[in-house]
Amino acid sequence: MPEVLNRIPIRWRLALVSAALTFVILTAFAIVIGQVTASRVRSDFNNQLAAAVDDLSDRFSFHRQPLTTSLDFRGPDLDVYAAANTAVIRVIQRDGRILDQTERARNFGILLPRTAETAGYRVETRLRNVPVRRSPIVVPLIVQYGRKVSDVEATVKRIRLFLGGGVLAGTLLALLGGLIVGRRAMAPIAALTAGAREIAETRDPGRALPRSRADDEVAELGRTLQDMLDGLESSRTETEEALARQRQFVADASHELRTPLTSILANLELLAEVLDDEPREAAQSALRSSQRMRRLVGDLLLLARADARRTLPRAPTDLGQVVVDVASELGPVAADHHLTIETRPAVVDGSPDELHRLVLNLMENAVRHTPAGSRLHAAIARRDGDVVLTVEDDGPGVPAGLRDRVFERFVRGDGDRGSSSGLGLSIVRAVAESHGGTVTLEDTEPGARFVVRLPAAPASEPAEAPLPAQPAPA
Repeated sequence: MPEVLNRIPIRWRLALVSAALTFVILTAFAIVIGQVTASRVRSDFNNQLAAAVDDLSDRFSFHRQPLTTSLDFRGPDLDVYAAANTAVIRVIQRDGRILDQTERARNFGILLPRTAETAGYRVETRLRNVPVRRSPIVVPLIVQYGRKVSDVEATVKRIRLFLGGGVLAGTLLALLGGLIVGRRAMAPIAALTAGAREIAETRDPGRALPRSRADDEVAELGRTLQDMLDGLESSRTETEEALARQRQFVADASHELRTPLTSILANLELLAEVLDDEPREAAQSALRSSQRMRRLVGDLLLLARADARRTLPRAPTDLGQVVVDVASELGPVAADHHLTIETRPAVVDGSPDELHRLVLNLMENAVRHTPAGSRLHAAIARRDGDVVLTVEDDGPGVPAGLRDRVFERFVRGDGDRGSSSGLGLSIVRAVAESHGGTVTLEDTEPGARFVVRLPAAPASEPAEAPLPAQPAPA
């Protein structure tokens, strides 16, 4: 039951609790009032019955006929007397002889107690000694006055029905009133909820929450939430400023490092040519490390530009030709792999250097993470106004633990701690997103398949028939 109540809105819970309490109170009240009223109605009925028979008994008399011994019985018209209460009346003597009775009166018998219920009637019986006028003689009479018990029970039922209707009406009014009050009470909370939802959708904590006019708990909640949002906005501003300074520092540092690195590389190349033996090997080792450092600096500079949303000059670029160039560049490195490409003219509006880096990183990643003899295939296609680049291999694939983080920065496989910086795929995503595209890792067995979608250049020619798959030039 509590679980069911927890699924019901608060205003309905308030209304239902209010209605339930009202129902219990009104029901208890109706039971008490019903019992008291029913008892009073039955008591009044009995008292009226007793008073009526007593009054009627005093209205009978006997008169002696002149010159005879017969007696003349006189009394009110019983049908008229009983009409007001739909009663039945019988006036009989002790020997059972009927002196007078109402129309369709029932035979209740003679030996009835003073008060009795028989045949659905409540009957009051009175024994009266009626005097004979102008004579010392009295004549004993039995007066029976009865009314249907169903009459008073019908009145009791009507009272109970009225009370029951009052209980239901009061409960419904309490439910309706509870809904109205609950809705008005929850209106400020609903406004806060709508404001919070809008902030969640826009991710803008700088928006102001609606303020309640009343100075109550809801208003205090609104002020607390607003203070929290103000604190979050201030913290976000500080964080964004710190990140902006950090990105600017990385970009500036990467840019400034390129000139001395170029000088270092030139000097190391010269030393590697003029030195012999161990000094030459040391110079070549330093040259390889410097070349790796230059590439890392270039990667950081590219990511810094992407974070700062800075773009290099763009021009229509044939992505198919980029794939051919990258395959030629990787030919010596991928000599122990079966490298094939499938290209077609596919022009995108982008930076040639960044697109070259995107394709190079994807294909180099496949070469680096697959054993010798693996198949590596790169293809270009046109789909729904997009240029689609697919790079797939039949190697061991991406471990399950890295699938959700493979495009994050500095994420590397267990066996790849020293061979890469962990920025290759994050650069692929940054370049794709900066060109209005996406990159995804699709499930394939065996191996891995990376799919890049980039918007085709508006003025590009329709796609031509693809060239057959062929080995990349070595």
